[in-house]
Amino acid sequence: MVPLALLLALQAVLPLVLLLVLSWTLRWYYPALLPGEWSARGWASLLSPESRLPEALGNSLWVAAASAALGTALACPAARALARRPDSPLRVPLLAPLLLPAFAAVMGVTVVFVRLGLTDTGAGVLLAHLIPVTPYAVALLTATFERHDGRLEEQARSLGARRAQVWCRVTLPAVWPGLGACLAVCFLVSWNEYLLTLMVGGGAVLTLPVLLVATTQGGDTALTAATALVTLLPPLLAYAALGTRFRVAGA
Repeated sequence: MVPLALLLALQAVLPLVLLLVLSWTLRWYYPALLPGEWSARGWASLLSPESRLPEALGNSLWVAAASAALGTALACPAARALARRPDSPLRVPLLAPLLLPAFAAVMGVTVVFVRLGLTDTGAGVLLAHLIPVTPYAVALLTATFERHDGRLEEQARSLGARRAQVWCRVTLPAVWPGLGACLAVCFLVSWNEYLLTLMVGGGAVLTLPVLLVATTQGGDTALTAATALVTLLPPLLAYAALGTRFRVAGA
């Protein structure tokens, strides 16, 4: 088990180390094990005003946070209903976006959004991100509510608690670990979304994945590696913080 764990850890860390080295590399020729010349040119280009990094970072943060919050809120009633009725015919249409080919779905969404005047707007990108985010939230929260003991809510109601009190004092504390994990996964799904952002945002709404793909087309390896690290850093920090919180909560 220990060698396998080390192999998995190496598989996760090695690409990050390689990106870090490439971001500081000016020249690196085969078969040298390390770069022949180092340079901060990639980071300087990324942090320059022309790179539009603050705009991309800000858009990614608010779109991902809003998508996670809205997607989770929309999924809660549906997941609760599916947990109570596993054979519900609504299961297939609710989870269908997870199975449909992404490109076909994007083309249909773009046509609808053009007619509604939502293209090239942040609101349109946010609504588009809800399409892949909400089914993930439904799937995750259904498993959470299936493990939830509904008799606790019945006891609270029998003691005179109102619906809002039952939700805040009984249901929410019981399902919070699953709810928090759902928010984190939905944030990451939206954070990494590229195709919907490009098709609906049309380049007017710049996010970090769109900026990353644009830098790869420029052929500057150091700039691409630096942009990739900035794109990866917030999800890694969020995962580390939420993972620690859930471990402590579950202890």
